[in-house]
Amino acid sequence: MAGWLLALPLGALIGISLGALGGGGSILTVPALVYALGESPVNATTASLIIVGLTALTGTAGHARGARVRWVSGGVFGIVGLGGSLFGSHLARLVNPNILLLAFSGLMLVAAAAILQRQSAVARAASPVEERQHRSPSSVVRRVVAVAAAGTVVGFMTGFFGVGGGFVVVPALVVILGFGMREAVGTSLLIIAINSVAALAARGVTSVDWSVVAPFTLAAMGGSLAGNRIAGRVNASTLARAFAVMLVLLAAYVAIRSAVALAG
Repeated sequence: MAGWLLALPLGALIGISLGALGGGGSILTVPALVYALGESPVNATTASLIIVGLTALTGTAGHARGARVRWVSGGVFGIVGLGGSLFGSHLARLVNPNILLLAFSGLMLVAAAAILQRQSAVARAASPVEERQHRSPSSVVRRVVAVAAAGTVVGFMTGFFGVGGGFVVVPALVVILGFGMREAVGTSLLIIAINSVAALAARGVTSVDWSVVAPFTLAAMGGSLAGNRIAGRVNASTLARAFAVMLVLLAAYVAIRSAVALAG
């Protein structure tokens, strides 16, 4: 019962942030499972893939109703990351759990910086001129290479850390492919879902505590639908800044806990 009582509000919070921001919210899942619900780091990253994957699918459906998902581009981006996702899943089994958490705290700082930097991407997205310009063969090649690199990095992070990597996907879609911000948020959820399924297939689900994962996932799925509505009503810049500050504070907490455990 205690697990349910904690899982429901935590899942709802993560779902709301994922639905509203299109990325970044899923990075809260692993610390929540480890420090609030007592899961081991390895089990938490596996459970996170289920929670994040299903929540992203729910969010994708919500954004699709508003025609904010580019299915072909998102599918290609997700498929590109499959190799990185499988490799990250394999590597996660070989790493000391406390080192995994220490690295995860660094990832949260990167996520906070990426979310803050997204504001410059928004400004670029507001001007569609570049998307209509003729592109030389060399610029097309650079775009393809950039998409392949970004997709691989996101896939690896999904497999290794059990996160969606949307904080990388959204800016990449805006800057590299010229998406508008709303389309980037919706499409990023499709990409997150694809990578989560691939990483979960590589890991398996034998170590998952369904008594925790089930209510957490249901609450997150409901929260993601609420996040879709929040995205259209709340100032995105304010929401992103508040979320980035929370990530920095949580990163410090995780780093201290994991460093103390390693030292002991």
